[in-house]
Amino acid sequence: MNNKFDALKDDDSGDHEQNEENSAQKDGEKEKTERDKSQSGGKRKAVVPGPAEHPLQYNYTFWYSRRTPGRPTSSQSYEQNIKQIGTFASVEQFWRFYSHMVRPGDLTGHSDFHLFKEGIKPMWEDDANKNGGKWIIRLRKGLASRCWENLILAMLGEQFMVGEEICGAVVSVRFQEDIISIWNKTASDQATTARIRDTLRRVLNLPPNTIMEYKTHTDSIKDNSSFRNTKITL
Repeated sequence: MNNKFDALKDDDSGDHEQNEENSAQKDGEKEKTERDKSQSGGKRKAVVPGPAEHPLQYNYTFWYSRRTPGRPTSSQSYEQNIKQIGTFASVEQFWRFYSHMVRPGDLTGHSDFHLFKEGIKPMWEDDANKNGGKWIIRLRKGLASRCWENLILAMLGEQFMVGEEICGAVVSVRFQEDIISIWNKTASDQATTARIRDTLRRVLNLPPNTIMEYKTHTDSIKDNSSFRNTKITL
């Protein structure tokens, strides 16, 4: 397990060339084309590590989304808005995706990157997520890229040590601040959520006074529904 994390760190994890935002979108379009081809020809081909590659414990999928701020979305419209970039099964495959993706700090507007285990959609309503929640950290501008990299390397390297509880992670770029979060399956498991919190503090090297909020997906759904049903009078 340590060797796997070392491989994640020792591979090309330094400062990468900054690419245009459409790099992620192009990857997504390419993935969609390949997915459509495979689906039309039958069952989609499984993603597996290549020869001599370092396999990860789970396969993961990168997603990208962008939406209009201040406009609440239904689960259906949100699902239509998230774009799948690609799935990987090894350290080397991860770096091939990551090195061509724009960094969160260089995204514009209301944009999000999601990294979730294969088969789990980055949605509150997904079966793997619906009974869970997420730890949320709000960052001042300029910190998102490094915190996101540290978070996903820790997640891929199995540093949280909570079995299968981790579902994925999200970085949300906003106008005044950026937000990172890590999602887990069981919101009611306080020992697990506490361990995730403590590991998060360590891998991100957070100051002791950093505010961290845990929110269940059930509460997120309720808040979104209430916002959608609120009438605004001028």
